[in-house]
Amino acid sequence: MPFFNLHPSSPFLLFFFFFFQLPVFAIFSDRDYNILIRVKTSYLHDPDGSMNNWVPNQAHNACNWTGITCDPTNSSVLSIDLSNSGFVGGFPFVFCRIPTLKSLSISNTSLNGTLLSPSFSLCSHLQLLNLSSNLLVGTLPDFSSGFKQLQTLDLSSNNFTGEIPHSFGGLSALKVLRLSQNLLDGSLPSVLGNLSELTEMAIAYNPFKPSRLPPEFGNLTKLVNMFLPSSKLIGPIPDSIGNLALLSNLDLSTNSISGSIPDSIGGLRSIESIRLYNNQISGELPESIGNLTTLFSLDISQNSLTGKLSEKIAALPLQSLHLNDNFLEGEVPETLASNKNLLSLKLFNNSFSGKLPWNLGLNSYLNVFDVSSNNFMGEIPKFLCHGNQLQRIVLFNNHFSGSFPESYGGCDSLLYVRIENNQLSGQIPDSFWNLSGLTYIRISENRFEGSIPLAISGIRYLQDLVISGNFFSGQLPKEICKLQELVRLDVSRNKLSGGVPSCITELKQLQKLDLQENMFAGEIPKLVNTWKELTELNLSHNQFTGEIPPQLGDLPVLKYLDLSSNLLSGEIPEELTKLKLGQFNFSDNKLTGEVPSGFDNELFVNSLMGNPGLCSPDLKLLNRCPKSKSISFYIVIVLSLIAFVLIGSLIWVVKFRMNLFKKSKSSWMVTKFQRVGFDEEDVIPHLTKANIIGSGGSSTVFKVDLKMGQTVAVKSLWSGHNKLDLEPIFQSEVETLGRIRHANIVKLLFSCSNGEGSKILVYEYMENGSLGDALHEHKSQTLSDWSKRLDIAVGAAQGLAYLHHDCVPPIIHRDVKSNNILLDEEFHPRVADFGLAKTMQRQGEADDGSAMSRIAGSYGYIAPEYGYTMKVTEKSDVYSFGVVLMELVTGKRPNDACFGENKDIVKWVTEISLSEGEGEKGLSLDEIVDERLDPKTCVAEEIVKILDVAILCTSALPLNRPSMRRVVELIKDTKLPHSKS
Repeated sequence: MPFFNLHPSSPFLLFFFFFFQLPVFAIFSDRDYNILIRVKTSYLHDPDGSMNNWVPNQAHNACNWTGITCDPTNSSVLSIDLSNSGFVGGFPFVFCRIPTLKSLSISNTSLNGTLLSPSFSLCSHLQLLNLSSNLLVGTLPDFSSGFKQLQTLDLSSNNFTGEIPHSFGGLSALKVLRLSQNLLDGSLPSVLGNLSELTEMAIAYNPFKPSRLPPEFGNLTKLVNMFLPSSKLIGPIPDSIGNLALLSNLDLSTNSISGSIPDSIGGLRSIESIRLYNNQISGELPESIGNLTTLFSLDISQNSLTGKLSEKIAALPLQSLHLNDNFLEGEVPETLASNKNLLSLKLFNNSFSGKLPWNLGLNSYLNVFDVSSNNFMGEIPKFLCHGNQLQRIVLFNNHFSGSFPESYGGCDSLLYVRIENNQLSGQIPDSFWNLSGLTYIRISENRFEGSIPLAISGIRYLQDLVISGNFFSGQLPKEICKLQELVRLDVSRNKLSGGVPSCITELKQLQKLDLQENMFAGEIPKLVNTWKELTELNLSHNQFTGEIPPQLGDLPVLKYLDLSSNLLSGEIPEELTKLKLGQFNFSDNKLTGEVPSGFDNELFVNSLMGNPGLCSPDLKLLNRCPKSKSISFYIVIVLSLIAFVLIGSLIWVVKFRMNLFKKSKSSWMVTKFQRVGFDEEDVIPHLTKANIIGSGGSSTVFKVDLKMGQTVAVKSLWSGHNKLDLEPIFQSEVETLGRIRHANIVKLLFSCSNGEGSKILVYEYMENGSLGDALHEHKSQTLSDWSKRLDIAVGAAQGLAYLHHDCVPPIIHRDVKSNNILLDEEFHPRVADFGLAKTMQRQGEADDGSAMSRIAGSYGYIAPEYGYTMKVTEKSDVYSFGVVLMELVTGKRPNDACFGENKDIVKWVTEISLSEGEGEKGLSLDEIVDERLDPKTCVAEEIVKILDVAILCTSALPLNRPSMRRVVELIKDTKLPHSKS
């Protein structure tokens, strides 16, 4: 066969390649070109124009098109990457008809539908398949034996359900498996232990059935990354974990793993990060961890570890050591201070004792230092900020003594200081009071002394200043008025004296001001109406004189006012009765005159005692007011007023009932949606002013106690309003609530309307009103239990998930907010007010000028995309619900003025979450969590996870927001199986 022995440069051979190969190139090019054109025209909707340059050309060449990579030798398509586009449609299986295709990525788009098609087998020649961050549903596809070349499979962040198929264990070439953030609810399959080539396993954040970590995973000897947080793992970590000698990252956090950490963990000789936090792990830290010399991050916080921190583990060159929230004891080894890499140390909520190493921080660049709530004693180490990178120093609830180190006065990086509840003494260095970056100072319950220096004006961004329970003396300097960001000022229980600077009223962000138990004198500043955000004011046990400023009555959100034990004189201003005070105290002063009628109640008598000059016509424990000589005149006036009110009310009722009972013109048309033992004749007579419990722009809500003992809520929409506005609202409520049944959606009992335009909707009555009222009208003592708020979050999410996923067609609420979540007697939530709701099939209909064309949603809850699309999708509801979650955690309104100009709750929470903090992902819970929550009920990990969910729900891009079904699972997964005491 001499032909095959031709020299490579032979002219004949060159002619052969030119003559025969050129048509082959054309065949490849035509085939791939035609398939790509077919996908563009028939399979994917491309609203963003990502495939605009996929246009026909004479050469039938697609190699220059967006996302296409070709083989340079024959122009066949090797890779398609259309990620991060706005594609909508099902998975285009036809791509896989390109036999040379090795890599297919269509991630972070809007692919929907399932992968359950026989055509999926066409993709068996792929080496990489990435469909992450889409809207795919159904069960995972069954990978037949033909998928022998697949090396990377990424189906994460979709809505897949069911089991991980057994066939996954047959993907013999698989190196990367990512299934995180789906709705997979089967067991964790041991068959994945067959994937001998696997280097990355990321299947976290799925609602799996509780299952053990399979010992077979110890066979994955090439594994580098095991990512399994929030995977419902139970039982102990298997000994086989030590076989993973190449493992770099081990994350089993937020599960229910129990038992002790196996000694075999010392076999992870390549390990860099171990994250086992938020489990039920017990026992001692195995000494073998000290052999892991490549380890730079160790987080075993929020478990039940006992014993001591060994010198060997403390000597590891770790960047972060987080052992907080355990039961560890003993002293911290001196070897910890020799670590040159240590950046973050969290030992809080343990039982450590003794002195901290004196040179801690001297050899590294510490950033976060938190050893609070232990039994440490001795002096505070003075080198913690030696590298001038320390941002947080948290030492509260210990037994530290001595002075506050002078060295921290030069720590320019410092942002956050909490050293309360210790035995520290002496003076705070003047230089500390001038650290411009500080935002948070709490040094209460110590023995500090000296004055507050003028230099405090330099801390321009300070938001929290709490120095109570010390021995500070002198005056409160007027320079404190320059702290314009101050939200809380507490200098109570010190020895401060003199007058309060009048400029203190310039602190417009102030929410809490506590000056009690000092020696302040002079008058209370009068121009207090600038305190629009003030909720608590305590000036008690001082020597204030003069009259109570009537301007206090203009403070819109003031709920707590204590002026007791001063030298105040004059009358109690009538203006104070405008306040909605949850608690007040004016006792032990020199007040005179008659108690205003708003305070003339036996419930308030203890708050008025100790004022000999006060009198009341009704309160027995106070002096009785003398009768006026012209009392008959006042009696006449009062009787006249009563007669006027009665006549006015009678006219209103007559007109009201005439409107209702014009049966000659029209009769009531009634539609019942539930079995009830009453009708409109039992309800309508009770729609009187006395029974009004709320009103809005288009309706009035009444509470009606029926004769059979049942209580209902009645919403009336009257003919006096624009009928074009009211009819769609009425129809939307009736059509939506009339056909759905769910425990977390308010029940519509019946509706009725007449020809005069009057429309009535009768609902089940919710004893505890709306969530918005409970949080923001300062009834939050009823919601002081964190678990109760978490249950509300779960229930409300379930209601919305039902609307989105179980109703056919799906329903979009369009006005999700805390005021539209009602609470029954047991605080179980019901989603309510469907006046703006739309079914998905109606989204494309043209507006008719009705209520449906009004702004969909309420200020502070509206998703950002609505501003430029004017369209509402189910992801708009998800955004609004994320805002509600933030309200539940913070207790703040969506547009609370404390966030600052041009900032809402979403931006505020998100910014704090991105900053360095105590909690997971840097969240500083002290800055975020509602202070009205009972600390005994709060579980930090649950709160952090809820905030994670809230931030995810309020992502700027709708595509990045989870479905409501996914939100339900994420919230349920935050609930810990037990709470540590």
